[in-house]
Amino acid sequence: MKIYVHTLGCPKNEADMHVFKALALKKGHTLINVERDIDPDTLVVVDTCGFIEEAKIESIETLLEFSQTNRVVAVGCLVQRYYKELKDELPELEGLIGVVSPETLLNLLEKEHYFYHPETPETVYDTCERTFTSNPFAYLKISDGCDRSCSFCAIPTFKGRHRSRSLEVIRREAEKLVSQGIKEIILVAQDTTAYGVDLYGRQALPELLSELENIPGDFWIRVMYLHPDHINEAIVRSIAEGRKTLPYFDIPVQHGSDHVLKLMGRSKSRSELIDLFHHIREMNRDAVLRTTVMVGHPGETEEDFEELKSFLATVRFDRLGAFIYSDEEGTLSYSMNDKVDRETARRRLNEIMELQSQIAFEKNEGLIGKRLRVLVEDKRNGELIARSFMDAPEIDTEILVISNGNGRKIEIGDFCEVEIVESLGYDLEATLL
Repeated sequence: MKIYVHTLGCPKNEADMHVFKALALKKGHTLINVERDIDPDTLVVVDTCGFIEEAKIESIETLLEFSQTNRVVAVGCLVQRYYKELKDELPELEGLIGVVSPETLLNLLEKEHYFYHPETPETVYDTCERTFTSNPFAYLKISDGCDRSCSFCAIPTFKGRHRSRSLEVIRREAEKLVSQGIKEIILVAQDTTAYGVDLYGRQALPELLSELENIPGDFWIRVMYLHPDHINEAIVRSIAEGRKTLPYFDIPVQHGSDHVLKLMGRSKSRSELIDLFHHIREMNRDAVLRTTVMVGHPGETEEDFEELKSFLATVRFDRLGAFIYSDEEGTLSYSMNDKVDRETARRRLNEIMELQSQIAFEKNEGLIGKRLRVLVEDKRNGELIARSFMDAPEIDTEILVISNGNGRKIEIGDFCEVEIVESLGYDLEATLL
């Protein structure tokens, strides 16, 4: 079987499909890596996203585009959430398979059982096969699903309850990644703070980090998606004081107004969140704080929005993502009154991004003259593109590294020391030391 995989959505999807591709290769199937090499014998597998409206539209448009000239099987979150609707409205698709493990997906495709909607999503698995990647970083899924009840979020309806992978399986997969030359392992889940609760009866993220730090080799560990309501002292300390774990705290707060936080079903108050971030910076003054906020949630007033801006100005996050509320059926927020019109939400988003750009640019200016260890991840037009511990791939700052003329050969995947010489807005320029 010849297979072409097109992955949409979050890094968890990317991690799953790397495992799927490794299993397919191991069983003798052929992977088509470049879209132009697709032929009539190729089965196109599109891993979809069903999180918010924008992601759903992208998934549908991608399916329609590929299905014009190819045999297409849609898999993953959008299918799990809208199986019947997709089956009725997209008859041109070769198949629809919901949220299943990489092993199950491959078995279904091999049997040409192209239509399958599991009653319970299969979100975790024991296999740790991985394909080689040209990137020096890799996402490693430690758990999936979510037991939280955020009013605006539909993820539990199609990903199911939180389920963790075992420490042993995760360690084996991490060892495989390091043996393949991966220099940064990025731990992902819907909520990494919940890791281990279902398996071990406790939050086991600190134990997992300790286990991974004992793997021989020179590599970074980065943790994403720390839920603020359940981050505890042990988790903060394990990240702030890790040997290989980077002091990078990705904590999506969603808002800074107590009124909106309550509407969203979040537990921590504005003052508790401020105290949390102050404590992290006290523990490690080099800690990087990243968050995500949402504007336009039903019931968000201008006063609430001003409180959000003042919250962001108080904490001064190093990195921030922002998006407009998406009205998702099946959520509590969907049935709430006082919806915010799109024009108002767009204005608020623009104001948030303008405020954050001022903060980010000031912080970048403050880095000029600093020396940082960076990971080279790309070459563009003869220049090296790198990241420091402060930045996750694909969403944060990039560093353009200029050679110092000493003839030293630097390759993608190398660590090197640089000095920051210029701020380029959100990005930086540095010279090689």
